[in-house]
Parts: sequence; C-alpha cells; structure tokens
Amino acid sequence: MWEDCAHELRGAVELSEYLRILRKNWIVVAVIALLGVGSAAVYSLTRTPMYESSSRIFVSSQGGSSLGELQQVNSYAQARMTSYVQLATSPTVLDPVISELGLGDSAAQLASRLTVTNTANSLVLNIAVADTDPTRAAETANVVADKLGEAIAEVETMPDSQASPVKVTTIQPALAPGGPVSPNVPLNLALGLLVGLALGVGFAILRTALDTRVRSTRDIEAITDSPIIGAIPMDPRAKERPIILQADPLNPRSEAFRIMRTNLQFLDLEGDGHSFVITSSVPSEGKSTTSINLAIALADAGKRVVLIDADLRKPKVADYLGVEGGVGLTDVLIGRAELTDVLQKWGRRSLYILPSGKIPPNPSELLGSTRMGELLEAFTRDADIVILDAPPLLPVTDAAVLAKRTSGAILIVHAGQTQRNQLSSAIDALETVHAPVAGIVLSMIPTSGPDAYDYGYTYGYGYGYEPDEVPAAPTARAAKGRRGRRSEDDGLRDSA
Repeated sequence: MWEDCAHELRGAVELSEYLRILRKNWIVVAVIALLGVGSAAVYSLTRTPMYESSSRIFVSSQGGSSLGELQQVNSYAQARMTSYVQLATSPTVLDPVISELGLGDSAAQLASRLTVTNTANSLVLNIAVADTDPTRAAETANVVADKLGEAIAEVETMPDSQASPVKVTTIQPALAPGGPVSPNVPLNLALGLLVGLALGVGFAILRTALDTRVRSTRDIEAITDSPIIGAIPMDPRAKERPIILQADPLNPRSEAFRIMRTNLQFLDLEGDGHSFVITSSVPSEGKSTTSINLAIALADAGKRVVLIDADLRKPKVADYLGVEGGVGLTDVLIGRAELTDVLQKWGRRSLYILPSGKIPPNPSELLGSTRMGELLEAFTRDADIVILDAPPLLPVTDAAVLAKRTSGAILIVHAGQTQRNQLSSAIDALETVHAPVAGIVLSMIPTSGPDAYDYGYTYGYGYGYEPDEVPAAPTARAAKGRRGRRSEDDGLRDSA
C-alpha cells in the first residue's frame, strides 16, 4: 500500500513539474502553435483547389435461360471486377476520353487523377475524377464510365459471339461538385495547430532540460543533502533598501529572514557558541545583505550577535549599515588597532559590527592566521552567534579557510542565476577542506510566475516593529563618536 502511495505521489510531482514547465513557457508554446496554424493557412491558400466528381456503374450478366446459368454469369462478372478496375485506368479507356474531351493530359496524368474502387462482393464500380474545374471533373467521370463500359463489352465478347455476356449500366451519373475537396482548410489548420503545439511543448521540455540554472529547492536537493534553511523572495527595491528588516519590518522579505533565523536555531550543531560563514558560489548572489539581515533578525530575538565583515576584498557591511569602516578586522589582525576601538554596537540591539578595515594584499593569509582563530574562539565563547560575511567560494579560498574554523558555512544561491555546476563546485570546495555545510539559502526567488515560491504569509500578519518603534540605523558620524567609548556591553569587547 505504501509503495502504491509513493508511486502516486511521484506521478503527481512529475505532472506538476510538467505543468510548471508549460506555465513557464506558455508564450513560446503559443507562438510556435500560432506559427503552425499560420504555416498551414499559407499552405492551404497557395494550393490550387481540386474538385472531385464521381459516377457509378453496375456490372451485370446478360443471357442465360435458367437461374443456374444466370448465377454462373454473375459469378463470372464478380470474379472479373478487379480486372475491370485495372482496365479503367489503362490507355485503352483513357485515350478515347482524352480525345473526346480534348484534354491536354496524357493517359498517365489522367490516371493519377482517377480513382476507381469496388466494394468486396459487389458488382458496382465507383469512378472518381479530380480536376481544377468542377464541370470538367463531372464530364470526365461520365465519359470514363461510358468508355469503360465499351471497353468491358469489347474485351468480354468472344470471337465467335455477337454479344458480351457482361452488361455495364450507369446507375449514378457524375454531377459538378459544389466545393473543392482539397485543400481541406479546416483539417489543415487543425493539423497545423496540433503540430505546432507538439513542437512547442517539445521545445519547452528541451529548454528546461538544457537549463542548468538553479531555480527551485528541487534543483538544490538534487545536488546536496544539506538542509535548505531559507528562501528569500525577490524584492524589486532591494538596492534601495538592502536592510529590509530596518526599512520595512512587515515586508515578506523581512519575514523570510525571521524564518531563516528560526531554522538556523534548530540546526543540530555541537558546542555552545555558534559561528557561521555566509558565502556563495560566485558574486552577486546576495550574501552580504543576507548576512546583515540575518544578524539583525537574530539580535531582535534577544541574541548577542557579532557580525564580522570577513570579505577583505570587496567589503560592503560598513556601507550598508552606515558605520565607520576605515579600520576594522585587518587592523586587529596585524596588531595596528585594538578590538575595543573598532568593534561597534549597532542600534538598540545586542548587535556588534566588526568592519573589514583596509583591504590587505594577503586576505587569505590573514583569515587563516592564528590571530584570526583566537579572535573567533573569543567571539564564539562570549557571543551567542557569530556571523562572518565572506567572499564567494569559487573565485577565492577565503570562505573555505574560515568555514573550517566555524560551525559551518551557509551557502547563498541566487534563484535563476546560479548554475548547478557552480553550486556543486562550491560544495566540493568546502568538502575538500572538511568544512561543514550548515545550510543552503535560496535567494531572490520570483514572487510571481511559475517559479514563484509559496511563502505562506502576507503583509498583514503584524510581525516586527510598529512604525514608530523601528530603531534608526546609526550614522557614520555617530559611529565615529562612539569609537573608544564603552557601553554597558563592553564585557564582550574585553573578553575578545
């Protein structure tokens, strides 16, 4: 029973996948179908109309003084019907027809437009002629019937006999048809539509099969067994408001980060303190904005969070949060600054920001240094969660170096842009250094169309702050003024 249920479930999934493909490519399918109909219409309109007219003759026996003789002659005629069909298309019959009607065709050409049929066990021959002129088609069918009767009488008459034992009678003369038999416009249009739909569906399936981009959680599950801990919807105004939890706490994108926060807290990880490297396969997948919004969501839940901008090549955290980023992690690692001078508290949350500082010539070496390891240990011991925004995995090794020293890496995957082989290579890079993959986050998921994700919530749920309670991000000037000044949470800085 369970096997039958599983089989039905797989069938339903496959059907829904095909429906998704068709919904996604419906414009292409419709265009190709219309092209099929258009091609059929052009073909039909450019064909010369052909008219068909039919006459019918009855072949009977004549002579015989008794019923037995009559049956014998009828059996003879019935046995010869196949020969009469062949005789009807021979030059013996058709040459006189061409001569009488003054046709410009040869016997072979006229035979190609002539169809003679006989139903089994029947003495009736049906003679159909196709022509571009309906009147000529009827005249030709009638003359062929007459000439066939004469030819049958001639070939069936014995040398020592004056009359043929077979008699041919026209039982239905041909009449001029009212409309052409070809081209059959409705049939051609229907066939064109069916062929166009078939080609369109085939193209849609082929296009999907050749598409190597990660578009859904199904694509991720086919590559890795790592848990999918987040799905971030596309926000057309993401560049204007990257810190969505600050700009619009009631936005569905904000709620997606809260769901990600909850999923992250349920991960089965060893140790009391948790630290995560947030990275991606390639640039522009949303890792920095994800790092910041996740850190804010965790801090909103009462966690002590440290956000480290460990992207020492293209740092963005300081710019997004509006804090001073001139000095930071690199200055601490080389001993040029004290941690208490560069670690900044952000807003009214228990959220501490460690900017990247100046861009060094040797980022990988600094991030893999002993000092970096000690710094992470101190933060992990005294903070609830440490978030590190790291560079992409494929261009450089920084994220892999850091991930080995943390609870795991969280991979950001841009829906519809990240290639499957890129995601697979990024996971391989982490596995090579024995760094765990804590989870996968699918970002920038379309909110409409066939690839849209069902988030299950709306704007009206009331999550987050009230409009007048949203804390304002500190300005860069305010951040500078706080440098060197201790707050009530300076114990975190001192321990680090």
